[in-house]
Amino acid sequence: MLRITRRASDRLRNGHLWVYRTDLEAQQQPLLAPGALVTITDSREIPLGTALYSTSSQIAARLVSRTPSLSRAQYLVELRQRVDAALVLRHTLAPITAANNAHRLIFSEADNLPGIVADRYNDLVLLQLLTQGTAQDDVRAVITDSLRDAFATSGHSLTIWERPDPRIRELEQLAAPPPGPLFTTTTDSVAPNGLSFRSGVQRDAAQRAPSTTTFTLNGLHFYYDAASGQKTGAFLDQRINYATAARIVAASGRTANALDVCTYQGGFALHLAQVCSQVTGVDTSHTALEAADRNLALNPKLADAGTTDWMEADAFDYLRHLDGESRASSGPQHRFDAIVLDPPAFAKSKRSAESALRGYKELNLRAIRLLNEGGTLITNSCSHHVSLADFTDILTSAAADAGRRVQLLESRSAAPDHPEVLTLPETRYLKCLICRVS
Repeated sequence: MLRITRRASDRLRNGHLWVYRTDLEAQQQPLLAPGALVTITDSREIPLGTALYSTSSQIAARLVSRTPSLSRAQYLVELRQRVDAALVLRHTLAPITAANNAHRLIFSEADNLPGIVADRYNDLVLLQLLTQGTAQDDVRAVITDSLRDAFATSGHSLTIWERPDPRIRELEQLAAPPPGPLFTTTTDSVAPNGLSFRSGVQRDAAQRAPSTTTFTLNGLHFYYDAASGQKTGAFLDQRINYATAARIVAASGRTANALDVCTYQGGFALHLAQVCSQVTGVDTSHTALEAADRNLALNPKLADAGTTDWMEADAFDYLRHLDGESRASSGPQHRFDAIVLDPPAFAKSKRSAESALRGYKELNLRAIRLLNEGGTLITNSCSHHVSLADFTDILTSAAADAGRRVQLLESRSAAPDHPEVLTLPETRYLKCLICRVS
């Protein structure tokens, strides 16, 4: 049993799911096994539900049920029900089509499945088990069975890989996952049901299972490698924002030069290349730019046009350089009709939020200065510690300092397959503001 403070109890009663270590009453250090199910009570010992306990994370417990004293067997039954429900929801919100065959299947707390994330890229599914209570063989088996039953039908290919987040794995002190895929339909080793799979142990044949694929977003082709890249992949949360940005830039009539800062795998750049005469994608990672160039090659019409290029550079240094050149010239010489800012999360914690805001302010100020009259700014933040209100205020301040008129055309968030829960502000992490600058 974990007894928590009144503040933490109120938070859980209001719909949140996390108990921080500082929320434990009298700084309890219970003798619980890593990942154990534990009943949470308030200071009066009134039970609030059952949570998965972590011995190492600052999030000491994640509520998985409002029912106290839940057994492991009961948790696994509820787990299967929730995974199945998440997959049904994705079928409604983001159905697989020829133009879009990649989406997020499971979004942790947003699907009432704390510590579990799964993304689909065509015939590959990437699973992340992010807590001591979920990085367990029984959880792997339940999720794998649900995914298999949902997708490995009618001869469709499917391979499921578990891919831990290195930073989370260190924080949670998780062991390495079992080698090989969790499930595959494409190896030589065939189970009695006609499907190949591994149940907690490696099979030699499973090593030949595919770990790469090509998938589509908005009709564009992208390459995915389960063994590389950030997190589980390709920023599927921006899928609709990619298409919306291209549509608004096209409608502006200002479609000469576009700049995609922090392009990573080229998502915004390739979408803008469909409507702009010249697009430059900038990233500090050489590996990311190689992936972006590979994605460009997968789209022959864009590749053959020869109007998309890549630059390896630090976002701040590059924009300072361009801004300095423009301000040093005789008269304003703004260079771009569209600029995308899509940096990684600047604020990893509440303590870093203030410095993150300064970083966002600088990037947006320089981008606004570098836009042509009537140009489009697509500016993003994926830091959940930076609220939409704070991010909008930063953009407002940058517009005032630049002496430019900035119209907010659309305020967007993540694609619907990344649902938000109103009582869990952490699920509203992505902000995408699309603006006209004059």
